[in-house]
Amino acid sequence: MTDKNPISEDRIPVIVGIGEIVDRPKEITDGLEPLDLLEQALRRAEADAGAKLLGEVQSLDVVNFLSWRYRDPEKLLAQRFGISPAHCYYGPVGGESPVRYVHEAAKRIARGECGVAAVCGAEAQSTATKAERAGVKLPWTPFAHDVEEPKRGAAFQKPLAVKLGVFRPVTVYPFYEAASAAHWGQTPREAMAESGTLWSRYSEAAAQNPNAWLKRRYVPEEITTPTADNRLIAWPYNKLMVANPSVNMGGALLLTSLAKARALGIAQDKLVYPLGGASAEEPRDYLLRDQFYESHPQNAVLRSVMDLAGGDGRKFDAIELYSCFPCVPKMARRTLGLSADVQPTVTGGLTFFGAPLNTYMTHAACAMVRRVRGGARLGLLYGQGGFVTKHHALVVSKTAPRESLAQETSVQGEADRNKHAVPEFVTEASGKGKVESFTVLYGRGGDVEHGVVMLRTTDDRRTLARIPASDSATLAHLLDMDRTPVGSLGEIAMAADGVPEWRVA
Repeated sequence: MTDKNPISEDRIPVIVGIGEIVDRPKEITDGLEPLDLLEQALRRAEADAGAKLLGEVQSLDVVNFLSWRYRDPEKLLAQRFGISPAHCYYGPVGGESPVRYVHEAAKRIARGECGVAAVCGAEAQSTATKAERAGVKLPWTPFAHDVEEPKRGAAFQKPLAVKLGVFRPVTVYPFYEAASAAHWGQTPREAMAESGTLWSRYSEAAAQNPNAWLKRRYVPEEITTPTADNRLIAWPYNKLMVANPSVNMGGALLLTSLAKARALGIAQDKLVYPLGGASAEEPRDYLLRDQFYESHPQNAVLRSVMDLAGGDGRKFDAIELYSCFPCVPKMARRTLGLSADVQPTVTGGLTFFGAPLNTYMTHAACAMVRRVRGGARLGLLYGQGGFVTKHHALVVSKTAPRESLAQETSVQGEADRNKHAVPEFVTEASGKGKVESFTVLYGRGGDVEHGVVMLRTTDDRRTLARIPASDSATLAHLLDMDRTPVGSLGEIAMAADGVPEWRVA
């Protein structure tokens, strides 16, 4: 029989091995450091493939980790396997990066640049935090104090945003949460109910995942109801609605070509094929965006990968929608045309499976491979980083592709074409201000610290303003569960410390 596939098998990338490790040491000093977790995950991925691959790795991507600092961790890891990959990379901060690295590794194989590629990530934040609190010195590779700390949220934001406390993920994503709910015509109560139901589905998947940190199902009301153990952090988020970084985890994937997989005798039922993907970004400074009820890069990325499913998001029978906060998968599932009862994860989500910071999607990719091996036909991995900033999606399949893997996968142009004019940002304002979005920040004891509103002035400029904890009337207006404050008018005045303050009209 003539092979109708026009692609040479040595240019067809395929995922052949996955490995994960979860470390729960009885003693703090027994905890594995990130390098150990990376090594163990890679060895498990090789064992999963059933073939000797690690000695032939020519492309090695290591996801950025924050729980410990090394000088050139990618080189230290390569030394453990006695290899010198031509591509040996330790990347910047970004929750989308594992999806991007798997996609880029597949493209290298498709170009014929490497025969075996590895992608891996690990965090040991649980052990690192416990050791710091207990004053215990860990017997790990010495911490590289001379290596610069990776740049994160505050480094890219305006001084006023930092001063008001809206420069961390948990205090920035609420702007998208409130604005998108208002755009969809939801009351805050309806939006909260959707978040609780969605997050409960993530917990269901985590309860069935042997690698999850929290292995129990939470009902929606447990997630959305503030309690001593589920405290409010930033409206509308309770603790069970945000990512849980205090975990010890490592994950890894091994890729090769179809020709090499067959030559090595790797079982056919192990093979999972990357079919293609897309990427796009927003400005790092979130205040340079045109609005907060949708993400143009997210839309462009998801619509692009839907083309690989015949233009119908419902044809994905296994899905992982990034889940640092509810607004991300809520926006994504609408763009994909998926119903509210969709199962949005094969992994368990960053709250319940756990959030090893930038490398959650490494574990999601491992879970997706298991699901495709188990019978799913078409899988979607959607990762996101920053503050709805960086987006990357990858489609994988049980069936070999009919076309060569596309090398040009940026859809930035499409995202930028849909962007409207960005309002000028001002730090001083007075007169009327209309609420574009908002949040309320809480202390660890549950008391309001202050509210923050994103406003449009009468001349359509944008600013941020504070609502003091003493302004109970304005806070009550913001926190009304049955009517959104988005679009409401109030008065802006400059406080003595030079910060705009807003009071409901």
